[in-house]
Amino acid sequence: MKKIIVTIIAFSLIANILAGCAPQPTGSPNTAGAKQPITVVLDWPANTNHTGMYVAKELGYYAEAGLEVNMVQAPDGDPLPMLAAGKGDFGVSSQEVLAMALSSKTPLKVTAVAALIQHNTSGIISLKKSNVTSPKKMEGLRYGAWGLEIEKLILKTLMSKDGGNVEQVKMIPNAVTDVITALKTNIDLVWIYYGWDGIAAQVKKLDFNYFNLKDYAPELDYYTPFLASSDSFLAKNPEVAKKFLAATAKGYAYAIENPIAAAELLIKYAPETNLTIAQKSQEYLALQYQAEAATWGQFDAERWSNFFTWLYNNKITPTNLGESGFTNDYLSEVK
Repeated sequence: MKKIIVTIIAFSLIANILAGCAPQPTGSPNTAGAKQPITVVLDWPANTNHTGMYVAKELGYYAEAGLEVNMVQAPDGDPLPMLAAGKGDFGVSSQEVLAMALSSKTPLKVTAVAALIQHNTSGIISLKKSNVTSPKKMEGLRYGAWGLEIEKLILKTLMSKDGGNVEQVKMIPNAVTDVITALKTNIDLVWIYYGWDGIAAQVKKLDFNYFNLKDYAPELDYYTPFLASSDSFLAKNPEVAKKFLAATAKGYAYAIENPIAAAELLIKYAPETNLTIAQKSQEYLALQYQAEAATWGQFDAERWSNFFTWLYNNKITPTNLGESGFTNDYLSEVK
């Protein structure tokens, strides 16, 4: 599931075509005592990364906080320009997409406010017969590539840590959407997010090898995905933001404690989803949503900065964004 790379491609195409592409965000309720409407813009169709929000909606946590939350999908895969343009209140994105947004010629005024998952759960999958048990063993094999500069840099970093040479990998242009099918054709290696495609491969009994990016290159343990909002919305609605994140945290706490029940709630909003895969994915992510963090949603400043510094040192961004672009301030009411 390469949604992060898809959104980087989409970013440069959609910055100027936002008008009318999503429901208007909130502002103030129309009548006294009415619930505050909130629009959350998703990066992808409803999936287990988003479960806590659907739980909070379904179990009434948002309603209890005086909020009426509506989830919509970004038509081009990247909510950040929509947030900056006032076409949504919160959105799902990732740190490398945010880096592009913050360092563009016309930087977007957006900020990450809560980590949906604490660690980067992405990595490389291959059929077991290919014997790719570490990055170096990718040499000589065919990788389904999106052709992005940052993608090749990530692979280069990953392989160099293991004594490999990325130039020995055959980059096959291929926007892989069906991982299992791709691995049975002319592709040996695919970059996936284990919480969905890895679990799906397990459920479908694919005989495969897999390793995480972060296990070989700690600087690649960046935040993906997270919730973001516009600086304007946060400045005008700080208490609303805190209420929304507190209710969302309750939703993720429920998903952590009740993964099977949470998956069944998610399926109500994504009926096309395979229930077994959703349940297994939910069990896997129950250990990933908060992990070792003191509270759900919390960002680690050092780990955040390490990734941005790595981007700058490798000339992906013109300036070192350092610790900019995130805040833990709106998590203060999360218990």
